[in-house]
Amino acid sequence: MKKIANLLFEAKILKEIPRSGYHFLGAGKESVAEHSFSTTFIAYVISQLLPEVDALKLINMCLIHDFAEARIGDLNTVHKKYITADENKAIEDATAGLLFGEKMTALIKEFNDGGTVEAKLARDADQLALILELKGLIDIGYEPPKTWIENVIGRLQTETGQKIASAVMQTGRDDWWLDIDSNDPKI
Repeated sequence: MKKIANLLFEAKILKEIPRSGYHFLGAGKESVAEHSFSTTFIAYVISQLLPEVDALKLINMCLIHDFAEARIGDLNTVHKKYITADENKAIEDATAGLLFGEKMTALIKEFNDGGTVEAKLARDADQLALILELKGLIDIGYEPPKTWIENVIGRLQTETGQKIASAVMQTGRDDWWLDIDSNDPKI
């Protein structure tokens, strides 16, 4: 159980690690854990839209996709130009001795390889979480996200991801709030 407790504390530290890209954007902030929650919730929604996919695999993959960042930090595009982190070693070390360690390692490897339907959807969920953040900043008047968002949308690999992104781009960040008194319960 000591190994489990250590793993839980390691996961908890993701609440304290900021996503580093916002420094370059000049607006917004988010921890790795906040991003992982958003990505996982998007994966849940996708799994409801596509019942033929392995929902548990998709959701689990999104939940842990950035787990290595507890050890290596959130390296953005500029960082990665100069620093090579060994994410595989970080995950292997974090999960060594756990009964489910190989499952975690395999899910993260599958996510990074991006070859399966679930991995493609998980990677889209990851990008959609960023698209939501960028769109929210645009909606409150920040200009720099406009230069990023089309590039992020261009990374989407699935039709479902593209449809969700299109809907996000056509929806105001507070439309749900402004429509709360609407008589139309349909989505």
